[in-house]
Amino acid sequence: MLKIRLQRIGRKNEPAFRLVLTESKNSTKSGKFLEILGTFNIKSEGFVFEKERVMHWIKNGAQITDTVHNMLVKAKVLEGKKKNVLSKKSPTVKRKELKKKA
Repeated sequence: MLKIRLQRIGRKNEPAFRLVLTESKNSTKSGKFLEILGTFNIKSEGFVFEKERVMHWIKNGAQITDTVHNMLVKAKVLEGKKKNVLSKKSPTVKRKELKKKA
């Protein structure tokens, strides 16, 4: 199955990401991809991508990750709600709050 996901590039403490089309079994750090679809640079230009190629691969059955889905919704390429990408762990409770409850 093909996936459209972010691949981290850039130096230490200067994150930048590529939007790549890859086989779902490839690791995000393996460097193997079929096509570069865009870039995401947090510090400078933001999100730049090839809209036609992204839509072409989505129509041909490529799955997109939740983070990429949220970015495409924000860029108004896809319609719909953003997905929750935060961890599903229970929220941490401070010790003071635990003492108050007890």
